[in-house]
Amino acid sequence: MAGSSHGHTPAAWTGVIIAFIGFCVAGAFTVMAQPLGFWAGLVIVVLGGVVGMIMRSMGLGQPKGTGQITHLTATTTREPVTAES
Repeated sequence: MAGSSHGHTPAAWTGVIIAFIGFCVAGAFTVMAQPLGFWAGLVIVVLGGVVGMIMRSMGLGQPKGTGQITHLTATTTREPVTAES
């Protein structure tokens, strides 16, 4: 993934941070046995995805067609590894 810049955009970072905060909120309210707070945390998680998509549509995400992974081929050939006895 390092060669494709996958997720290195303001839209991706913002969406993930908001979703992470929602996950933490839901986890904390799960431990406290408060169902309403748990569901509020899940709403925040979904909100992170929505904010990320909105930011991508505003042009702050990765442009279409640039996320393709290219595989590099080695020009040298390697010999097979043999076990020594």
